[in-house]
Amino acid sequence: MRYKAHEYQEYATEYILSHPIAAVLLQMGLGKTVITLSAIVDLLFDYFKIRKVLIIAPLRVAQMTWSDEIKKWDHLGILQYSIVVGTPVQRRKALDAKADIYITNRENVQWLCENYPSFFSEDTMIVIDELSSFKSIQAKRFKALMKQRPKVSRVVGLTGSPSSNGLIDLFAEYKLLDMGVRLGRFKGRYVESYFKPDKMNGPIVYSYKPQEGAEEAIYEKISDITISMKASDHIKMPELINTQYEVCLSDDEMNVYKGLKEELVIDLPNGEVTASNAAALSGKLSQMANGAVYADDEVLHIHDRKLDALEDIIEAMNGNSLLVSYWYRHDYERITRRLTEKGIPFETLTTEEAIRKWNEGRVLVGLIHPASAGHGLNLQKGGNTLVWFGLTWSLELYQQTIARLWRQGQEAGTVVVQHIITKDTIDERIMRALSKKDNTQMALIDAVKAEIRFGTVRA
Repeated sequence: MRYKAHEYQEYATEYILSHPIAAVLLQMGLGKTVITLSAIVDLLFDYFKIRKVLIIAPLRVAQMTWSDEIKKWDHLGILQYSIVVGTPVQRRKALDAKADIYITNRENVQWLCENYPSFFSEDTMIVIDELSSFKSIQAKRFKALMKQRPKVSRVVGLTGSPSSNGLIDLFAEYKLLDMGVRLGRFKGRYVESYFKPDKMNGPIVYSYKPQEGAEEAIYEKISDITISMKASDHIKMPELINTQYEVCLSDDEMNVYKGLKEELVIDLPNGEVTASNAAALSGKLSQMANGAVYADDEVLHIHDRKLDALEDIIEAMNGNSLLVSYWYRHDYERITRRLTEKGIPFETLTTEEAIRKWNEGRVLVGLIHPASAGHGLNLQKGGNTLVWFGLTWSLELYQQTIARLWRQGQEAGTVVVQHIITKDTIDERIMRALSKKDNTQMALIDAVKAEIRFGTVRA
């Protein structure tokens, strides 16, 4: 296919060409993959600035998305690529292959850095797809890549959400890019310079908030290597419609839910569920709102309200494809059991074949988990309706999952996102946090504290 770049795509490609260190913050759907590959072709074959490229991406993105884009566009056909995933033997074979681009998943970064340090050199370029996955300076993959970073001449960080949990995330991401030139070498000093304690318990600081003027100061520091674009500024996006499908628990079911919320420990017919702190309690309440809850080594059934709602939604789709996002493993098991019992065909979108079937319109119900499908997968060809069976507190995963359908290339005029919400449960608080785009890590704790203080319910 002939590539006819939008003006903003040409600008972004030129930015990568002219900036050896580049943070390219492109909102979902703007085509960051083809933008970056276009720059790689020029750097390899026109400017001779690099000899090889390492692309680090989420697993399924590494397996499919980058290679699909190379095969899709005529001007990228010159590129030879090797996908470095799988067993150690498979990865070694892929690294030994002659290629311009080596594509691996982020879980293999430590292995690659420790076993093949000679791979990294002055004429190597690194592309980090989803830079936000390198936001922890304590992560092994971050430490391993930082050891090799000084050898490399060019680094590009791609993401649509660089600071999903607040500006503190930016420190590790930009240190990996510029080795600490702009935001400093030490996180403690960065925090002291731009933040002040927010949530505290005595001397223990749970969270920080920016000092006055800190946000502008941080952006100024990184502006010379950063380009940021929103989809709505450059392309006509389909209308995004958010709806809620409310379900109600029976009195008995609600009593079980409230009992756990108020007492933290409740005896159920088949076992005991405990929640020792607010975060754990939030997880238990979310599970119960969905219909089942983990207790020791078993799953205790609470209700089928959301399963009934999902069945109604599927029926209302009248044969059109539906994408269903689940969170807990027992949600997935209950959903697949119900679909099987009702004779409703479905696919779990975890394999290349299943994803291709979805995009070809051959899947009635596609099941995805936000953590595995939230980044990079192009699913817009297969449908335009997403249902959240269970919600997530992660604003980043929430937005990225929606962007699998609500993106460039979506041919439907609208994208519908339905949320199955259990009335009078923590579902409502999670939904409010997501709607307000509350992206702080404390949103979960704050929501639970609003309901429980030292085991006592307060209005």
